[in-house]
Amino acid sequence: MFLASAALAGVGGLMWDSFPMRFIRGRMGEFGRVVPPARQTPDPLTWSDNAVTLAWLGHATVLINFYGVRILTDPTLFARIGIDAWVGSIGPLRLTACALGPDALPDIDLLLVSHAHFDHLDTPSLAAVSGRPAVVMASQTSDLLPRRPYSSVRELRWDEAARIVTPRGDVHVRAVQVRHWGARLQHDTYRGYNGYVVEREGRTLLIAGDTADTPIFASYRRYGPFEAAVMPIGAYDPWIRNHCTPEQAVRMADAAGARLFVPVHHQSFQLSREPVREPIERAQAALKSEHDRLALRDIGETIRIV
Repeated sequence: MFLASAALAGVGGLMWDSFPMRFIRGRMGEFGRVVPPARQTPDPLTWSDNAVTLAWLGHATVLINFYGVRILTDPTLFARIGIDAWVGSIGPLRLTACALGPDALPDIDLLLVSHAHFDHLDTPSLAAVSGRPAVVMASQTSDLLPRRPYSSVRELRWDEAARIVTPRGDVHVRAVQVRHWGARLQHDTYRGYNGYVVEREGRTLLIAGDTADTPIFASYRRYGPFEAAVMPIGAYDPWIRNHCTPEQAVRMADAAGARLFVPVHHQSFQLSREPVREPIERAQAALKSEHDRLALRDIGETIRIV
């Protein structure tokens, strides 16, 4: 879309600092850049089915073994995100490779898709996920799913809940309100955007998706106690109206009563102006008096919740 608009207008006719020109300059600056591997590689085949284990694969993608049920959040598995141009996506190149490619993932039982933005609903990644997963996603976004076998597809609005049946067991999923927006393109503002509360075997996780600072997380304490809150901490400069700072993410997780803080949405793509390491450094500083709460600092790290 952006390249086409540039061609129609003529490069000389576009404002040098307009979004299309910034997009083009960003992609040109990536030519020849090699994407380094993640520092660590999870080994989900060794994970116990009698525990809760999480691995951060990059960006908002977390692989979870929830007492045997394999859950994947907002999968972005390839080198680029953005518009699918059949031969590959036209969009930002990763700063660090996804910790597990599609071929290294186990069969997925449940996909959680928070909203329709290209860095969260990535159609090549959704098409490449192995297994026959159930999908839970925000309202009026299922039309964007790639054609492939699913065991079920369920859209949830805020405060709606569903029991998702999978071959490895059932999972209770509730959609919760966050402060963000859901349009994939400029005009489809009718699309929803969710966070999720996920419960199984008496244990509960809070998965925030994308959110700016909001006091509503305090009301989610009633769904807990949460073993962990998966919270976004990046892309706040200049997008503070739609993305929280690390300090705000910690406060929201505290308000919800989460035991562990799992930071995501940083170190994977350059989507904003803050330095790449700044979000995790600020999160560490915000939790310096309780550093044991901070989980999964680097892409590829794994934590087993006991």
